[in-house]
Amino acid sequence: MSTPSEPVTPPPPPAGAPPRRNGMLRSSIIFSALTLFSRVLGLVRDLVVTARLGASLTIAADAYYTALAFPNLFRRIFAEGAFAAAFVPGYAKRLEGEGEAVANQYAADAAAGLAVVTVALTLAAQAAMPWLMYVINPGYVDEPDKFRLAVILTQITMPYLPCMAIAALFSGVLNAHGRFIVSGFYPTVLNVVMLAVVWPQRDAITAAYAASIGVGVAGVGQAALVIWAARRAGARVRLVKPRLTPDMKELVRRAVPAAIANSATQINIFVSGILASQVSGARVWLNVADRLYQLPMSLVGVAIGIALLPRLSQSLRRGDAADAKLVMDQGLVFGLALSLPAAAALMAMPVYLIDGLFTRGAFVFADAAAAGALLFHYGWGTPAFVLQRILQPAFFAREDTRTPMRFALISVAVNIVAGVALFFVVGVPGIAMATSLAAWIAVIQMLVALWRRGDYRPSPAVISKIIRVSLASLVMGGLLAFVAFNRAAFEAPIAALGLPLLGAKEIGVVVLSVGGMALYGVLVLVFGGVTRAELRAAMTRRSGTPATPVDLG
Repeated sequence: MSTPSEPVTPPPPPAGAPPRRNGMLRSSIIFSALTLFSRVLGLVRDLVVTARLGASLTIAADAYYTALAFPNLFRRIFAEGAFAAAFVPGYAKRLEGEGEAVANQYAADAAAGLAVVTVALTLAAQAAMPWLMYVINPGYVDEPDKFRLAVILTQITMPYLPCMAIAALFSGVLNAHGRFIVSGFYPTVLNVVMLAVVWPQRDAITAAYAASIGVGVAGVGQAALVIWAARRAGARVRLVKPRLTPDMKELVRRAVPAAIANSATQINIFVSGILASQVSGARVWLNVADRLYQLPMSLVGVAIGIALLPRLSQSLRRGDAADAKLVMDQGLVFGLALSLPAAAALMAMPVYLIDGLFTRGAFVFADAAAAGALLFHYGWGTPAFVLQRILQPAFFAREDTRTPMRFALISVAVNIVAGVALFFVVGVPGIAMATSLAAWIAVIQMLVALWRRGDYRPSPAVISKIIRVSLASLVMGGLLAFVAFNRAAFEAPIAALGLPLLGAKEIGVVVLSVGGMALYGVLVLVFGGVTRAELRAAMTRRSGTPATPVDLG
């Protein structure tokens, strides 16, 4: 979508006209499509990285994924999570109520403060990394070479944090302007850079260094792209000195609880990594499983959540309770319509998926089997991971960041206790079991709180939709599990074709995945989980037209 080089202020709607609405479902679909492209490219990136670095056979892979996890943890907690929750409603309120100039000043002050905090955090982490590594990965202590490599690589990747913090803030500016294309596209820069630097490498250690340097280079490129896009959208955010104004104090007051609330899943993943450091290769198994189960969370939960927050904030500001309930209904139904079948597929054929996609080079079948055991248990937690992203905006749009914070702290506590206990009882799969359990507990708490406060109550029609979607997902999952169990018979005719480049297992995974999606598409329409009219409305609605409610009958 092209935008003019100078800001254009749209004319106000005529008297008596319905208020403009930004097309929450359509925005989600745009964001999801671009995120899908980025995630597919990210999958290709991970295929190359795991083939070059391996898993349990080398020290390079565990060290590299440690280096990637640490800045990502802070990025998701303090940059994307906190500022998506605290910054976007404040910016959107000023943009709608006080004009572009006031909103730009608000964004400039926020960017200056965020830059100072994240740069200071980066420098402190780099200096303290040799000591922090004892806490992050105590299992590496008995392997000095791996420990040393993990420290150096993490110091190299830490500058990614301030770059992504700024990118996340300007992405929020774009979202408040109803622009979602660059927000969905800019993660692709990381995947392109990583492929370019890792592909030529043949030595695992050299590849790990190249990948870590590529992370920093990509961060600069991502920040530059989003800043440019925000200016094209009309946001003239200047470089200013940090100031602790009343607005910034209020932003910090909301951002700290929001950071904690948004951090539950990420802290749980980080705790999982600490436990995994006790087993050689387990960090890589976690990352491989993470790549697959995080796909529906990114495509569905994050996409709907990002589009829902400004829309919900605007509806509540206008006092339009009906529209606020409508977008929550849409988010819940469509979120589960896409995450439940994903969960069914991940649980139906976890080892087959990972073996078909990742087993090559230094990543062997034993690694695929171990990662598949993790993926199965992340599978039943997938709908909860998505629902967390959809339900949190119902609190954030009301500028309530403390309630989700409490729930997040409880979730983290459950994950730590259950994770440690299950790790020593059932091994590495216990890590995934604890993470999924903690996510469901957080979701239940949010649903109960929204119900009791009267902020959101799913109607019987919405519950009926969810039941129908669940039935379609169960049927599809059962058929996928049957085929995966009879894998040899399924792959035999594919192998007989003797196709070049790809083997029977790779083609089999693709055919089964595409077939499963097509089957679910038919089943969900037959069961009435989603109607054709709803799909047409979600795909064709434009900004400025009235919202089309989900048919909940």
